[in-house]
Amino acid sequence: MAKITVQKTEITIVTFGERDYISLTDMANAKESESRAADIIKNWLRNRYTLEFLGTWEMVHNPKFKVVEFDHFKSQAGLPSFVLSVTEWIEKTSAIGLIVKKGKYGGTYAHKDIAFEFGSAISVLFKIYLIEEFQRLKEKEQKQLGWTAKRELSKINYHIHTNAIKQNLIPQELTPQQTSNIYANEADVLNVSLFGITAKQWRDANPQLKGNIRDYASINELICLSNMENINAIFVNESIPQSERLIKLNQIAIQQMKVLQEVENRKLLK
Repeated sequence: MAKITVQKTEITIVTFGERDYISLTDMANAKESESRAADIIKNWLRNRYTLEFLGTWEMVHNPKFKVVEFDHFKSQAGLPSFVLSVTEWIEKTSAIGLIVKKGKYGGTYAHKDIAFEFGSAISVLFKIYLIEEFQRLKEKEQKQLGWTAKRELSKINYHIHTNAIKQNLIPQELTPQQTSNIYANEADVLNVSLFGITAKQWRDANPQLKGNIRDYASINELICLSNMENINAIFVNESIPQSERLIKLNQIAIQQMKVLQEVENRKLLK
């Protein structure tokens, strides 16, 4: 679940079946009080143009949509006596573009395409701001997804890295505590090479922050760290002393960060 704010109105966004659905109930509250939101949605739904839009959307996206029932509703649309609820629309036509959610954050939700169309029922300006805020949310999520993917890649490579340490640097007679110390020591080879400080030095300097130094790394730093973990695993397998590896890895970190920064700068100039 996520929330965006459009013209001082907080609007809930949920995901169903990997699709984004926006709360029409929240949107309707921007026009009238909460008690009137259901009426606004109901009046919008009984409009002939609305039904044609909903039916067309369903025929494009929903192979189980019941066209015969849709045609019946469409023939009645616009008549003074015609009334249609969201629940009835869903049950009679097997529609998927609108959903009704109960409980916390309950209300009527619509696929983003339909929600944008409903925005016109609030105001043209509201619709424009709604689309802008939704797109801003998606861009933010994509950036976060990219960071998370890089962080997960770093974790995977960390296992490769520790496996090389286990096979080459940890004698069988060491105690578990001694083993843990060697792992931490090897992790700091990478930390010092890239960040210039050990994990403990970072924690001492940032007692108010949760997690570790790598949780606050930039995407470029995580890319570099991922590469360095693989390279250090190779160095360990080749029995290169730790002091030599530290120097080599620091040189690699400097060179790779320069390249990554140059690539980023070129993108910003476009």
